[in-house]
Amino acid sequence: MLKFIVVACLCAALCACAATQKESATVALPLAPPPGEPNGLPGMDASAVRVAFGPPVFVRKDGVAEMWRYDNPSCKAFFFLYPSGASLAVRHVETVPRGHDIAADAGCLEQLRARANNPVS
Repeated sequence: MLKFIVVACLCAALCACAATQKESATVALPLAPPPGEPNGLPGMDASAVRVAFGPPVFVRKDGVAEMWRYDNPSCKAFFFLYPSGASLAVRHVETVPRGHDIAADAGCLEQLRARANNPVS
């Protein structure tokens, strides 16, 4: 009977330690990007994105949605496209680095447009 009590006390102590460690292991999530989208991009059809920015350097497909990444030496842009009718359309755009008051920096997007319209040979 004494062994049972000792084992039960040890189990209770281990459970208490595990609960304490779990509480202290909480990690804060990073801040969400600022709200807002650059003018003219939300709702843009996938084919119009290709005309404006060229082919993406990376495409990730998640079910029916797609993320297109465009790279520039000083920044990257991420276009999140979702079904809209028979095609995909932009629902959200972010850049790295971000804009000051919205999730996408207009200067980065203009650099990417210029690069697509004037390809380097």
